[in-house]
Amino acid sequence: MSKDTIATVLERRSVRKYNPAHVPTEDLTIILEAGRQAPSAHNGQPWHFVAVRDPEVKKALGIACNNQIWIPHADVVIAGVGLPRLSERWFAIDVTIALQNMVLAATGLGYGTCWIGAFDEAKAKQVLGIPEELRLVALTAIGIAAERPAAKPRKPFAEIFSLDRFGAAIDLERRAVRTVR
Repeated sequence: MSKDTIATVLERRSVRKYNPAHVPTEDLTIILEAGRQAPSAHNGQPWHFVAVRDPEVKKALGIACNNQIWIPHADVVIAGVGLPRLSERWFAIDVTIALQNMVLAATGLGYGTCWIGAFDEAKAKQVLGIPEELRLVALTAIGIAAERPAAKPRKPFAEIFSLDRFGAAIDLERRAVRTVR
């Protein structure tokens, strides 16, 4: 992994304030392509993505997303739609991986993003014309950030990682393993 990739992962923040400038088509194409290139179970690619730029549609989406009034201010909102008929077990994970690729590509290109998981699926599907049998997994807003939020606190390393067996923490300082009780 390159240092640029690591920096992008560490720089990503949830941005909810955007400038009115547009994401150029070339950059949006790169962002969408990053999603298309994501891995999926058995390479099934059980996804479809709706890129929304229409101000009225974004406004209706903001309402369907639990009245998140900031959503229409992003230049683009991408809706990740799962196709259960292609992968009943993995579609949600596969769509999530593809959306994360898009989020990281957008961050690497200098844009702000925000993962959107709070929504009324039926209302959002109606706004976007998504067929009943498909699933709206998540959305992400993309645009020119008007803020640079600080990093959120993270749990301690030893609390979330184990080596070989659950509860055997990794101590990178000492390059040793100790048991967490």
